[in-house]
Amino acid sequence: MNLFYHPGACSLAVHIALVEANIPYRLVTITREKRTGDGRDFLKINPKGYVPALEFDDGTTLSESLAILVYVADRSATLLASDGPERWQALEALSFMVTEIHGNFKPFWKKASDAEKDKARASLVKHFAVIAEQLGERRFLVGKTMTIADPYLLVMLRWAATHEIEVPPRFIAYTAHMNQRPSVQQALIEEGLATDDIR
Repeated sequence: MNLFYHPGACSLAVHIALVEANIPYRLVTITREKRTGDGRDFLKINPKGYVPALEFDDGTTLSESLAILVYVADRSATLLASDGPERWQALEALSFMVTEIHGNFKPFWKKASDAEKDKARASLVKHFAVIAEQLGERRFLVGKTMTIADPYLLVMLRWAATHEIEVPPRFIAYTAHMNQRPSVQQALIEEGLATDDIR
């Protein structure tokens, strides 16, 4: 299968999950002109025009981070409990991050006004505090093992660092722990992200 990605984008969460789940994949980049690294029109693959998108060997595709991450978890029988509170808590946290946290970064990408950025920054600080409360003193967001919510949280924390968004101190240890996972290190290296980002 092909994972269409952009280095450091939210597709990084899917990349980490695929490595963690030991599912074979091929990485395919997307240009600003919506051409794939193998020369195709990306809009014909994913009319929405953004990553991540997963293309299966039969030519069908799946888009949207939440859907792809659940697919990876279900296919691997890891990264998400099959039932019970931990499954729903992980999906709740992931949904919150995909919508509320991810969405509030848009002003920082679109050269919005300072007022728009300040409003987004305030929302992000509030939302990261909610996630920090859920994390508590655990090493993973939900339960004792990594779930599909963790790679996504790591990507959001990387974005927060890039845009100088203040996050609770609890995330320092969490980020350090996640960055030492072989799946995270492999994904960062494969995406050409500097190894000094692994800290």
